[in-house]
Amino acid sequence: MDYKDTLNLPKTKFPMKANLPKKEPEILKFWEERKINDKAREKRKGTKKFVLHDGPPYANGPIHIGTAFNKILKDFINRYKFMRGFDVPYVPGWDTHGLPIEYQVLKTNKIRKEEIEPVKLREMCREYALKFVEKQKEEFIRLGVRGHWERPYITLDPKYEAKQIEIFGKTALKGYVYRGKKPVFWCSTCETALAAAEVEYWDETSPSIYVKFRDTGELANFFKGATDKPISVLIWTTTPWTLPANLAIALHPNYDYALLEDKQEAFIIALKTKERIEEIIGRELKLLKTVKGSELENIKVRHPFLDRDVPLLLADFVTLEEGTGCVHSAPGHGPEDYEMGVRYNLEPFSPLDNRGRFTSEIPILEGLRYDEANKKIIDIMRKNGTLLHLDEITHSYPHCWRCKKPVIFRATPQWFINVSAFREEALRAIDEVEWIPDWGKNRIYNMVRDRSDWCLSRQRVWGVPIPAFYCKACGREIITEETINKTKKLFEKEGSSSWFLKSAEEILGKDFKCPHCGSSKGFEKETDIMDVWFDSGTSHFAVLEDDPDLKWPADMYLEGTDQHRGWFQTSLLTSVAVTGRAPYRSVLTHGFIVDGEGRKMSKSLGNVIYPQEVIEKYGADLLRLWAASSDYRVDVRISEGILDQLVEAYRRIRNTARFILGNLHDFSPSKDSLPYEELLEIDKWALLRLQRLIKRVTWGYDHYEFHLPYHYIHDFCVLDMSSFYLDILKDRLYVLPPDSKERRSAQTALFKIVFTLSKLIAPLLSFTAEEIWQHLPEPETREESVHLSDWPEVEERYIDKELEDRWERLIKVRKAVNKALEMARQSDLIGSSLEAKVKIFIPDEEIRKHFSERELADIFIVSQVEAREDHLEEFDFKDEEEMGTEVKILKAEGRKCERCWQYHPDTGKDEAFPNTCPRCASILRKLGYSPQA
Repeated sequence: MDYKDTLNLPKTKFPMKANLPKKEPEILKFWEERKINDKAREKRKGTKKFVLHDGPPYANGPIHIGTAFNKILKDFINRYKFMRGFDVPYVPGWDTHGLPIEYQVLKTNKIRKEEIEPVKLREMCREYALKFVEKQKEEFIRLGVRGHWERPYITLDPKYEAKQIEIFGKTALKGYVYRGKKPVFWCSTCETALAAAEVEYWDETSPSIYVKFRDTGELANFFKGATDKPISVLIWTTTPWTLPANLAIALHPNYDYALLEDKQEAFIIALKTKERIEEIIGRELKLLKTVKGSELENIKVRHPFLDRDVPLLLADFVTLEEGTGCVHSAPGHGPEDYEMGVRYNLEPFSPLDNRGRFTSEIPILEGLRYDEANKKIIDIMRKNGTLLHLDEITHSYPHCWRCKKPVIFRATPQWFINVSAFREEALRAIDEVEWIPDWGKNRIYNMVRDRSDWCLSRQRVWGVPIPAFYCKACGREIITEETINKTKKLFEKEGSSSWFLKSAEEILGKDFKCPHCGSSKGFEKETDIMDVWFDSGTSHFAVLEDDPDLKWPADMYLEGTDQHRGWFQTSLLTSVAVTGRAPYRSVLTHGFIVDGEGRKMSKSLGNVIYPQEVIEKYGADLLRLWAASSDYRVDVRISEGILDQLVEAYRRIRNTARFILGNLHDFSPSKDSLPYEELLEIDKWALLRLQRLIKRVTWGYDHYEFHLPYHYIHDFCVLDMSSFYLDILKDRLYVLPPDSKERRSAQTALFKIVFTLSKLIAPLLSFTAEEIWQHLPEPETREESVHLSDWPEVEERYIDKELEDRWERLIKVRKAVNKALEMARQSDLIGSSLEAKVKIFIPDEEIRKHFSERELADIFIVSQVEAREDHLEEFDFKDEEEMGTEVKILKAEGRKCERCWQYHPDTGKDEAFPNTCPRCASILRKLGYSPQA
């Protein structure tokens, strides 16, 4: 007789090899055919909503690993919130306007903006954007992300654009929008203004020069008698090209400024910079006199190479970390300089055109690019003696996020939102939001507190036009409730390209009159488009406000940490400007994705991981496991090595589920389950551990700390289940009669464990959870998908503290036994643990009396146990650190049973079933097997 055929060995169609790249598309098809998403919404109809508003990814290429990570985190939350009883209408979105798409379309088609009609270019941009909306949509769905993919929001939709115009109008009519000439980030390559969020900082090498602004006679008069040598105010700059726009020198009112004498001349610098300047020029300077900066206000000095006198003015932004404490100021090329200029009525001057070339306003530099002008300016000053020192410096410098070229500050007429008008309201709104992690609050608070006005203008074609008109008669700007409503209705009906097709008169109507001068002689349209951050920043209005399926404000925004200066902030500003409050109740921030060594990913380093490649090799659930295992609060690492480790972790979770499913092949939960009171104690312990797991995992999800559920579930599968409980169960499951009470007790616990486990992993491993669910027995008794099920509740009656404490102590005893068994293996006394007899002294009297020797043998997975009441005469191992358990390992008595592999003194004595132990022989008779001939 082949005794193997008499065992209850595991049977399941749940495969050991996941083969996720092939299996996951089948599960996606199952969800689609069964309309699981629709059924989920229907199930929660009328319940409290949870709205996570999607920050729109940019539709200009396939998704990258950071985008995948972001969408997966959102899906964790949405799936969990559904299982907790919320109605979760998740509407994904896309950002589709702006420079990157326009840039790519022009580059791909090898055309310049000036060579193509605006409407034609816009149509090409629209097609380009929508192509990648569809591409990214497929990729997000493949990640297992659940949402209303059939009706996403897209910023180029006419209805969305019309809402954007409405919000612009409300902001403008409150007096927060103005047109002014201020210095803004300007990309001379892309020929447009940029927002701060569109600027990246990289190291750049620049000239470092010290320049003399010579006395007009006013300094000699002020310091009369102190020196007879010519006096200069010494400034330092790394942007010589801004010197033509210099209109002043800034001094700090409270600093001490020194008159210092050199061999042939005298200088004025901040006293505390004296040693630095002496080191730079290589000689000591004689201190003649000191005065406060405030005493020098409005004294004029001579521009180093232009026919212009400039005043010494006062400003608190002056520091002493670098330079001379006398700051060259060009109000047309710097925000702080501009603010100082406003106080002193200096008109900002910026003699550069859109391409960064000097205009005829500076004849000696006309036609030169600003960077080309550096050399000529330096040469001029070297010849006229105003250049004191020249060096080079490597420093952080702003670059355009799209073309990667250096950008400049340049004053041009632009449209702005006056953030200072409602800044205090915005700061109060920040206080009312939950920031996860909490450091996000300080980050955005400081940014909003210190930010300048928001430049809305972009000198491009692909975007939503700024809905402003100009009166040809009086030249003034026109934004009224009437013009906003006319524009909104037009965009709603025909889209924003209609702005480029229709004249101002066609949009406004023939009876329209200028609200300023009453003229109806003619009007012009604004040619600038809006900053795309205003597009996405108004999404909470455009998406949440008018959709009855959603709600405003959102319960949560979730994006990367860079969005504190991007989408989080622009959404906040548009919302506060119109409503006075934030558009979100909570904001969750995650770090950037870096490689295994913490380096930024780049093609040049060859360290880029593409989500599509990971899915093709491992499956989307491995990407989801990576996202779950990561602490998103810091920068998140990914590499081939990290993914390989996660493959092993995934395998452990999967194999735990597979083992359990295999041992439920003949179990009917509705018919065969035992009441809790009739379960064996170890099975009660397993259910107790399951309740502890539910509590910990639920806490982790509730606090958005997804790495905790992952670790808790992984450790439960590996430590509580595979290496302890399931290992002990094998004998009972395989050897005892199929319907024995002991075996049904184990199966009762196993079903509850795998049923609950599939729910606990459902938000994280959405595909694998579904696969487990579909292999559970009696599918007709539960929901057709795990993603339609409710979150498991803790069964408090399973939490027996006395039992828990007892088993905690017993597990320590088992660890001592395992150490002794390992020593016995190393000395070749035994191979398998079933070859052992354990002689043991357990100091804990309760454990000695509570567990029989047979029970201890099963728990230790040995053939025999001899439990002593007193200390052992000799032992192989004593657990000095824990309970003082003493263990001696001996060879098991008797022969090995060919059916259960345990050793017994009476194995082989049953003639009917030779080579079996008495237990197995008895079982075979009960099962009706014929005696062996």
